[in-house]
Amino acid sequence: MRCVLIVVLLLLAGCASVPRQTQNACAIFEQRDGLFDNWRRAAYRAEREYGVPVPVLMATIYTESGFRHNARPPRTKLFGFIPWKRQSSALGFSQALDGTWAQYKRVTGRWAANRKDFSDAIRFIAWYHAESNRKNGIALNDTYRLYIAYYHGHAGYSRGNWSGTAKAGAKRAANMAASYSRQLKNCGAW
Repeated sequence: MRCVLIVVLLLLAGCASVPRQTQNACAIFEQRDGLFDNWRRAAYRAEREYGVPVPVLMATIYTESGFRHNARPPRTKLFGFIPWKRQSSALGFSQALDGTWAQYKRVTGRWAANRKDFSDAIRFIAWYHAESNRKNGIALNDTYRLYIAYYHGHAGYSRGNWSGTAKAGAKRAANMAASYSRQLKNCGAW
């Protein structure tokens, strides 16, 4: 019985850990192609459902959370040293805000979706990017503009006053998507 418990705990710990090589899409998928946790299958399923290429989806997660399932924004400090409230309600792989996540669940009917679950998070990102395409006319393979819309929201994107932080993140995401695309072609995952 003790051995079974140890094996289950190791499997769960493996699901929660950050992939070792987050700058290599092939390595990420190799590491996460297990029985309980198949990131490759989830990524390609999201691509088929919403039309957003896997490299764009993976680059968004890389930029938003660094593939940390429990990522959250840092806490602000009260009086400069007491941990206080977080800057936003962003959580998980996708760093989706509470309100946007609730909207996604309502619109898609995915009531059990969890921001800390990779499959749910990558599907959310694909849905959000598809909405950016529908609402703002952004091409589904335009990682830079999709990320700006993801960062500032659809209305913020259409207003056009994009922050330097968003532009830097968009550039990082676009570069990573190009790298992921080359890697996936070379390892036969695409």
